[in-house]
Amino acid sequence: MTEALDPTLDLPAQVLSLLQAAPEGLSEYALIQQLKALHSTHIPNLPLTDKLALFRTHFLLFNALYRLRDQLWQQQSAELHISAILIELRPFQASQKPGQQPLGEHDPLRSYYLDMDNLRGIEERDVEKLLASFWTRMQGGDEKLAALELFELQHSAEALDLTRIKQRYRQLVSIHHPDRGGNTERLQSINKAMEILARYYQ
Repeated sequence: MTEALDPTLDLPAQVLSLLQAAPEGLSEYALIQQLKALHSTHIPNLPLTDKLALFRTHFLLFNALYRLRDQLWQQQSAELHISAILIELRPFQASQKPGQQPLGEHDPLRSYYLDMDNLRGIEERDVEKLLASFWTRMQGGDEKLAALELFELQHSAEALDLTRIKQRYRQLVSIHHPDRGGNTERLQSINKAMEILARYYQ
């Protein structure tokens, strides 16, 4: 990776270059850290301990991700999996008819992040309200689904319980552990997913 991202590229193109260099995928946090380390001018150059800066960075990144996902699908070149714990390029699956847009006119997260009015004029007190309401409603459910998708259990025919999830966790750790030739980023995502699912399945 070069010392800095090409400043002539828009944020979706910069994100694409980072994801292409990380076939195992990246967490949202890792992607933000790489963008900041490589001096992307498209996200705030402020500490993420500032809630407003964190929200703006998160919003701009997810806006770019949903735009990129749409572009890749239109080109039929790749599919983009988007969640906070894993952002990953995947092979294009031609499950839709050519020209048909499957990317969720009714996907509330996509609609939210593609509407820049949701970012303009936002203040810290607004972020506090979002943390108390929007994230609880939208991200909470998405968090569980994302973790199940990472474990490939979202369509499991078996009844899910913590024992089954732990069994799958151990399988994934044995595959992706760096000592066995796996990827540290992927293992961190697996650990995060296990932490999330342990809250939902007792």
